[in-house]
Amino acid sequence: MQADIPFSKPVEQVIRKRYSCRAYALEPIEDEKKRNLLHFIRDIGSGPFGNSSRFTLISATPSERNSLKGLGTYGFIRDASGFIIGAVDKKSQRNLEDFGYLMEKVILRVTEMGLGTCWLGGTFTKSSFGRKAAVQEGEMVPAVAAVGNPGGGLRWIERLFRHRADAERRLPWESLFFRDGFSQTLAKTEAGDYCLALEMVRLAPSASNKQPWRVVKSGGAWHFFLKRTPGYRESTLVRLFTVADMQRIDMGIAMCHFELSLREARLAGEWGQLRPAEIHASYGTEYIASWIGSSI
Repeated sequence: MQADIPFSKPVEQVIRKRYSCRAYALEPIEDEKKRNLLHFIRDIGSGPFGNSSRFTLISATPSERNSLKGLGTYGFIRDASGFIIGAVDKKSQRNLEDFGYLMEKVILRVTEMGLGTCWLGGTFTKSSFGRKAAVQEGEMVPAVAAVGNPGGGLRWIERLFRHRADAERRLPWESLFFRDGFSQTLAKTEAGDYCLALEMVRLAPSASNKQPWRVVKSGGAWHFFLKRTPGYRESTLVRLFTVADMQRIDMGIAMCHFELSLREARLAGEWGQLRPAEIHASYGTEYIASWIGSSI
């Protein structure tokens, strides 16, 4: 796992700049940006649970664009110059959380370069995306990301899907962050130096903008839980167009935002497994990991 900050710009600025770009300009990505991105994904390391992901940057061709047509709303991506594909081991524990963590780090790096991106969940393993990534037996492609120079203006189709996904909305602080259990909301004053990192978690992207993460402060630890959206995995669109458990990927994205923000603020700590069963037993959540803070 990379301990340094992979950006030259403030993490908050990069996170706030990122959005789901569905309309791109018909121009290639500059060679220097390609080289920088390839170098970044080559050295990205592993996620909080120790799993690595194998990322590939490919140029968009008619084959990839045709693959998107069978993926519901994702078929409305227009004129992307390329795609970032990530492959993971199917059977590794917490593979999807690590995938989300690493892919989001890549996406934020791309955002800092001034390029647009859009997370795409779907059935990619046996598609042209899977073939381009040379997916091996025992691997899967949980998601890909469209990438390219953003198109001029906000096309009507992009406005439509941003509205349908409530892309500009986020759950309020009091619905996401708690103290010593889920019965007590964590006040921003109680969050102290961690307030900005939690706000960056709140702003993290998630499948259908469901924001399934919940964070509980207990002493010097910050426990991350998955609160599944009732009926989400059983919905028609999700069953037809995705294979991976997207809400587990969402947890990795949230963890990425949290850690990057803390490292930039020089608030030391590490991910660990504390399993505070007494906190979540009655709230219907799944424990994922804990950030255990320490002073530098």
